[in-house]
Order: sequence, then C-alpha cells, then structure tokens
Amino acid sequence: METLSTLKQDLNKLKNSERAKQCMRYFKTAKGEYGEGDIFIGLTSSEQKEIAKKYLDLCFGDIQKLLDSEIHEERQISLIILRKNFEKTRDEKKRKNIFSLYLKNAHKGNINNWDLVDCSTPTIIGGFLIDKDREILYKLAKSKNLWEKRISVLATFAFIRENDFKDSLKIAEILLNDKHDLIHKAVGWMLREIGKRNQDKEEKFLKKHYKKMPRTMLRYAIERFDEKKRKDYLNSKI
Repeated sequence: METLSTLKQDLNKLKNSERAKQCMRYFKTAKGEYGEGDIFIGLTSSEQKEIAKKYLDLCFGDIQKLLDSEIHEERQISLIILRKNFEKTRDEKKRKNIFSLYLKNAHKGNINNWDLVDCSTPTIIGGFLIDKDREILYKLAKSKNLWEKRISVLATFAFIRENDFKDSLKIAEILLNDKHDLIHKAVGWMLREIGKRNQDKEEKFLKKHYKKMPRTMLRYAIERFDEKKRKDYLNSKI
C-alpha cells in the first residue's frame, strides 16, 4: 500500500540540489519577492506528475500534510492528486470535498505560487462552480492576497472553455488597477482566451479599458492580434 512515508522516500530519491537552486531563482524565493522563503528540492514537472499518479489514493489527511509542507514540490504533488481525483469522479459530494479542501488551503496560504494556482484552479475551482453560484470568486478577487486574486481569475478559464465570458470580464474589471504583474498576466491571459473564441467580445472590453490597462495585461490580451492591430492598441490609436 502506498503511503505518505513511501511518497517522501520517492521524493528523496529524486532530489536534485542544482535544479532546486534554479527553481528558487525562477520562482522568486528571495527576500521581498513573491515566493519569499519557499523551499524546493529540484524535481522536474514530469517527475512530480509521475509521483502524483502513483499516489492518487492518498487519503485527505495525508494530502493535507503535503499541503502544509514547506517543500514546494510536496504542495504541487498534492494539488495534482486533488486535480486528478476531481477529474475522474462525477460524485458531487467528492467534488465538493475537494473544492472545500482547496479553498481552505488557499485561505491558509498553502497555494502560494503561480504554478500551484495554474495547475489546479481551473479544474477544481472553475470545474466545481461551472453550474453553481460564483460569488466566492468575487470575494477572492477583492482579497488582499495575491494568490487568492490569481485563483479568482484562473478559475474562470473553465467558464471560458464553455463560451461563458461574463465572470471573466467582470473580474477583469475588478482587477484592472491591481499593482502586481502576476495579476496583469493572468487577466491578460484570460482576455486572450476569450478572444480566441470571440474576438468581438474581447475587443469590446479592450476598447473600453485598454488606455488605462497595465501594459503587461494589454500585451498578453492582444498577443494573437495581427501586427497592425497590436500596434494600434499599444499606440492608443483604436
């Protein structure tokens, strides 16, 4: 039987100190940076996915211990396990339990870097709310916590895939004046995803807001436009 202790043994076998140093630079773990204090042991993305696949039957109690870990890869693996279990069940009670566990850990600060959010939020938070009230996303969007705000944006990817854009656009308006570039990138990304499906909808939003949008947000949003149109937006000629 696979257990938390055997999982940690598997992780220890894969530790790579040089890659860990690279990860700590890449994920901005230095003092004053958004990932300050996070600890990496240097696993690749594919290694983490393989371990998660092996430990899909881990109980919630052990998953919570991984989520509470100071080691980034342990939190990442726990989120991959939750995402995969959410994807494979149609049981509404099980899905709600995963959703609730996820939100609890977001509030605790355990989901605290962009890769952790991005690998799990669209499926778990967006997927659960696809046919439900979405008020929680607006609370998260107004949070003072960077990662809760990013969760509010990335959750709407699930709705965008269903050609439902209203919450993405409303949350984009809430976060239009946010100061952090990770929010600018997330909002711009979701606007770009809307544009892939309905460019008129995206441009209606952009024409209203693009002159006051953060530059990074705008650049992400217009990335797929033809060169002339991109330049017109960037030079305020629309």
